[in-house]
Amino acid sequence: MPELPEVETIKRELEKAVLGKSISEVCILHPKVIRYPDPQEFKKGIKGSRIKNILRKAKVLILELSGGKSLVIHLKMAGQLIYPAHSKTGRVSFIFSDGTVLDFRDQRLFAELRLVDDWRSLKFIQGLGPEPFQISLVRFKEMLSNKKTRIKPLLMDQAFISGIGNLYAAEALFRAKIDPRRPASSLAGQEKERLFKAIREILKKAIEHKGSSVDQYVKISGEPGNYVRYHKVYDRKDKPCAVCKTLIKRIVLGGRGTYFCPRCQK
Repeated sequence: MPELPEVETIKRELEKAVLGKSISEVCILHPKVIRYPDPQEFKKGIKGSRIKNILRKAKVLILELSGGKSLVIHLKMAGQLIYPAHSKTGRVSFIFSDGTVLDFRDQRLFAELRLVDDWRSLKFIQGLGPEPFQISLVRFKEMLSNKKTRIKPLLMDQAFISGIGNLYAAEALFRAKIDPRRPASSLAGQEKERLFKAIREILKKAIEHKGSSVDQYVKISGEPGNYVRYHKVYDRKDKPCAVCKTLIKRIVLGGRGTYFCPRCQK
């Protein structure tokens, strides 16, 4: 699933490509991805609107439209936005007044599109915790202090802290030298500080390199992001650790595959 760096990359690229454009037509080739309202109302509410603003909230994209409504896009596991699209091959295609096309693609049909009056009123938006760049070190330490949950599943809990998923949780814990299985409350002050810095540094670096193209994520051009080359543990089972040469281990934690170095991470 695209995480904060991937969705931020898409948001910035969309700002350059389609901000201010007017949508003259909406072609719905697979209505399942439209969660609200019904497809005809969805088309009617978007057609003729201009894209006024593009926002990101955690892993969610929000396109604020001139008619007062907002198009909320949750890419989930395999959603993609492609621009310019050269044929109407998306699940939903947005045709602009200049003839260019933005395709929403999703092979698995898990992704979601919603057209709403107020995106802030959506329950899954209201349930999001703060993003890593919105909190101080002091606040982060306080958040961890009484949590007995294992640290990696906790970092992936969007109600606790939003935007971090499986990939960047694993990478941040490696950089901070923390075993993903440890209870959050067991972390000492210096470990919490290392983790806080690691999360922010890795997210910034991943944004700089346009995200990590694992699974189905691509930039709006269809090209992959480049941060995969900097991965230290994610998807590197049985490969040598870049620091100590111990083989990277994979376990299942919180229902997700978890990669770590059993020697470096304590």
